[in-house]
Amino acid sequence: MTGNQADLAIIVPVLNEIETLPSLLNHLQHWQQRGAEIVLVDGGSQDATVKTARNRGFRVLQAPRGRALQMNAGARSTRASILVFLHADTRLPDDADQRVLSTLTGVAQGWGRFDVRIEGRSRMLPVIAGMMNWRSRLSGIATGDQALFMTRDLFERIEGFPEQPLMEDIEISKRLKQLCQPVCLRQKVITSGRRWDTRGCWPTILLMWQLRWAYWRGTPPEQLAERYR
Repeated sequence: MTGNQADLAIIVPVLNEIETLPSLLNHLQHWQQRGAEIVLVDGGSQDATVKTARNRGFRVLQAPRGRALQMNAGARSTRASILVFLHADTRLPDDADQRVLSTLTGVAQGWGRFDVRIEGRSRMLPVIAGMMNWRSRLSGIATGDQALFMTRDLFERIEGFPEQPLMEDIEISKRLKQLCQPVCLRQKVITSGRRWDTRGCWPTILLMWQLRWAYWRGTPPEQLAERYR
């Protein structure tokens, strides 16, 4: 690892993102200008997501629908030694590339995540974000909203994200933890609180905990994905 921004790739799974795409592309352009490789992976959008992103000069791959499948395809399309997996509604802090590169250079840990701040109307969102960060730091399990990052070596050793429709972030964290503990950066990514705002904070919290409990008990992720929609 050279510590150069060119060694870092940001992989973004997208699906019908046209409403918020301008904001996402403006954000990604910042990292592109800093030397990071940007790979968008489309899961079969029916809107103008792919055309718009390509017209802006971004590389867009096609893959089967599903975040895990899309992120695996994006990671395997690049030679970068460090991979950052970014959800389309999440924004990185301004110095994220430097933070990740310096964190993973010359240390035993080969993966990690950021703290998260949830942006939205509900007054509960700061509490929810604080609990997510605390739980993640305590358990060593990261969520996709926290912008997972890892070395290519670790990604390949665990054979990428498990190809399942939900809880792929929890499962990959469990597999990575078997190799080394995560680095938990206190710098915050900002993610959308739209789901909490539109469906209600307490119903969403309850649903998330029910899904996690069911997954821990062995319920197939395919069944959980039906409940999550």
